[in-house]
Amino acid sequence: MVFGGMNYDRLRRKPATFRQFTGLSVVEFDNLLAQLEPALAARAAKARRARSPKRKAGAGRKPKLAVADRLFATLIYYRVYVSQAFLGGLFGVDAGTVCRVVAAVGLALTGIFRIPERKVTIAEDELQAAFVDATEQPTNRPSKKQRRHYSGKKKRHTIKHQVVVVRKKKRGRGKRKVRVAAVGKAAPGKTHDKKMYDRSRLELPDGVSGTGDSGYQGTDLEVPHRKPRGGTLTGEQRASNRRLSKRRIVVEHGIGKMKIWRIVADRFRNPRRKHTVIMKNVAGLHNLMFS
Repeated sequence: MVFGGMNYDRLRRKPATFRQFTGLSVVEFDNLLAQLEPALAARAAKARRARSPKRKAGAGRKPKLAVADRLFATLIYYRVYVSQAFLGGLFGVDAGTVCRVVAAVGLALTGIFRIPERKVTIAEDELQAAFVDATEQPTNRPSKKQRRHYSGKKKRHTIKHQVVVVRKKKRGRGKRKVRVAAVGKAAPGKTHDKKMYDRSRLELPDGVSGTGDSGYQGTDLEVPHRKPRGGTLTGEQRASNRRLSKRRIVVEHGIGKMKIWRIVADRFRNPRRKHTVIMKNVAGLHNLMFS
């Protein structure tokens, strides 16, 4: 059953509604589409050569959705995180088609955004500060190794990522640009922030130091002063902690803006092995709109 016959050409006439559905403006969507079309064509050609070297280009069943509608459907899925059956009803296709479309477009977007896991590639002369934090997302209870995924902090099963947000130096009168520079591999909810940081072996440009919250005590990051057991912090230490909190708010804002795409905020229903790809794509979408 087709609920509304939704497509990209129809909704792009309403820019405000378009952004509510996808998280992107029409202009940014068109820019991303221009990069996605050759990327999907290259992936399709590679798969065709691997499957049947003698098969002519253009042979076989034609896609049910145009490239623009495939990207549109994927972004709606990321933005509102409805079921694939419901999304298929909007576009007049079945849930299996939506599943294949989202998977193919998601892998192509990963190649376009190229969000690293540990190495921040922004030049030192452009970078003002780097901030490290971890974010947790609820997930379905796993059938095995449940304790590894149970977060004592959230009191439920979660999946975690280390996120590095950087603030670039101000140019002229413009605002300082905030960008998600790296997203670590997915880890079970029980994993401590420091252990994730040690495993990531984060690489920042020379001369740039990173900052973290109290969960990164014992690392080379700048962290808040911790109150000694049975003691108190001095006035100077409390003032230093307040200054650090004011600087670190950008990482909270960055992660918060990523979570307007509900696929990284609501309970994650997809296979956990796909979470890193999705998280990196959402980081790329964040950078497209906010940096």
